[in-house]
Amino acid sequence: MAASILSIGTAVPPARVAQRAARDVFASQPGLSRVAQRLLHAAFDASAIEHRNTVLSDLVAVASGEPAIGEPAMPLAGEDGRIQAPSTGVRNDAYIRLAPPLFAEASAEALAGAGIRPDQITHVVTVSCTGMFAPGPDFRLVKDLGLSPAVERYHIGFMGCAAALPGLRAAARICDSQPEAVVLVAAAELCTLHIRSSEDPQQIVAASVFADGAAAAVVSALPLGDGPRLELDRFGTVLTSEGESEMVWTVGDEGFDMVLTAEVPRIIGREIRAAVDGFLEGAEPGVWAVHPGGRSVLDRVESGLALHPDALTASRDVLRRQGNMSSATILFILRDLLHDDSLGDAQVAALAFGPGLTVESALLRRTTA
Repeated sequence: MAASILSIGTAVPPARVAQRAARDVFASQPGLSRVAQRLLHAAFDASAIEHRNTVLSDLVAVASGEPAIGEPAMPLAGEDGRIQAPSTGVRNDAYIRLAPPLFAEASAEALAGAGIRPDQITHVVTVSCTGMFAPGPDFRLVKDLGLSPAVERYHIGFMGCAAALPGLRAAARICDSQPEAVVLVAAAELCTLHIRSSEDPQQIVAASVFADGAAAAVVSALPLGDGPRLELDRFGTVLTSEGESEMVWTVGDEGFDMVLTAEVPRIIGREIRAAVDGFLEGAEPGVWAVHPGGRSVLDRVESGLALHPDALTASRDVLRRQGNMSSATILFILRDLLHDDSLGDAQVAALAFGPGLTVESALLRRTTA
């Protein structure tokens, strides 16, 4: 039996901000030039995002005019609405406190959805690029969920938005070599810890699209559960011929620095057909799960592959509801497709894009049998 996703759980921080309200906070920052204000309004308004969840409850409080939900992740937005510039250490300390509970919440939901007990998990693969510590998220999941101390653990770090697909690929490889394996793949990202007020166009774009969230999948080749599953057929990975300097993720003094230029969607549009043709090997999926790095990325994929607009409905819907949660986002989309009974048995192609520029692919089959 093929390795399959049996269940996907998700979790988001409780603070939720409307895109227009977030835009107005950033646009009102003192010292912004008129050019930067125009660019900021254009980026936020063209994002196709309506709401995002964030651990920055103080920022949401300023944006909404309501009291903050819980303790703020870090001192980012003062009562006067001025956005501060915490150090990378302060931001990472917030990640260490707040990411593990999201990993655990999404994972617990995934286990419950698959009807899996914690002691049945044999392997854990964690994914994240927005913070780092050791012992890390993989270690914490074992403790927080009460998994066996003998569980094999792997962590995929700093691979960016594409990393959940390599996480699923690793789970499929484990199941191929150990048919009795039950693998938990969990991705959590606190992207908004690294946003800042800036006139840099790339930081403005980052502030306009990134959000926080976590998702986890239970993967196994065993005949477990009786609900629909997503069979993991095959995977592909391609480095584009250009783009190494267009999507970059590094550690700066005031948070992690994202380089995300306007060339990224253009490169994807030019190279997506060649990257996907080799991976599909003649398959013609009618449903696509595409990481929404932004609306322009989805538009370029749609035009580059000549897809029917309905093919990206789930991807656009997650972008609208949640924004770009980096690696966790593709699992949110796959979760929606897994639970969409109108699809019946359907072939699903998944695409995600990471620094480099890297195209990660997966071909899945939704089955109810």
